[in-house]
Amino acid sequence: MGVRILCVGDVVGDPGRRALKAGLEQLVPQRGVDCVIVNAENTAGGSGITPMIYESLRKAGAHLITLGDHLYRRKEIIPVLETSDCAVRAANLPKTAPGREFAVYHTPNHHGVAVVSLLGRLFMKLPVDCPFRAADRVLASIPSDVRIVAVDMHAEATSEKVALGWHLDGRVSIVFGTHTHVPTADERILPKGTAYITDLGMTGPYDSVLGRRKDRVMSSMINGVPQTFDVAEGDVRMCGVLVDIEPSTGRAKSIERVCIPIR
Repeated sequence: MGVRILCVGDVVGDPGRRALKAGLEQLVPQRGVDCVIVNAENTAGGSGITPMIYESLRKAGAHLITLGDHLYRRKEIIPVLETSDCAVRAANLPKTAPGREFAVYHTPNHHGVAVVSLLGRLFMKLPVDCPFRAADRVLASIPSDVRIVAVDMHAEATSEKVALGWHLDGRVSIVFGTHTHVPTADERILPKGTAYITDLGMTGPYDSVLGRRKDRVMSSMINGVPQTFDVAEGDVRMCGVLVDIEPSTGRAKSIERVCIPIR
């Protein structure tokens, strides 16, 4: 029997959190999801995560949580990251950065699912180490009996994400991209058995500019005057992918994009 994993793209603000909860309530029982991986990088007002939100995501059904370049935006989350057994920070941050480099969730059928997070370097602000070498290092430290491994490449450049997919083909089960908030249509199984997609898309309001109020963003772009980019509200969706994995090998059997509108 295979393992079905749901990977959910960047959850943005309160609308995204509500969409995640409603989407998981609908999709998990309908599609027999065994493990839910959520990128929570933008859950707190569009930037960062708080301890209360972390707990709400866990309660909503997130088994593993990845973050990104805003992970330390809310300083109060640092003690949580230091003790959590399910949330990960980017493995190519400095070794002294708070948080885990990988986490493992065991499904009800006792299959281990590991998750690793990486930050891209192209067009990104944080100074980080090479994501390719960091991936090699962390994969070597994951217990050998954990056959299913998912990698979140939180990056701006599609080329960097695609290159990482090829680099890890046959060595991990899933490589999915986050950060750009726009779902891509390139989901596929790579030749050696790794499921890949360049970006999961956003879980949040699509009547927006990447989750922010479009009037505020357009005004700033047109007039050159800084604006507060408040989180938008309309056309809320949960987006991501469903991936079926053969647990004995860790190879992906199928990948399917999902986009659930939330009424």
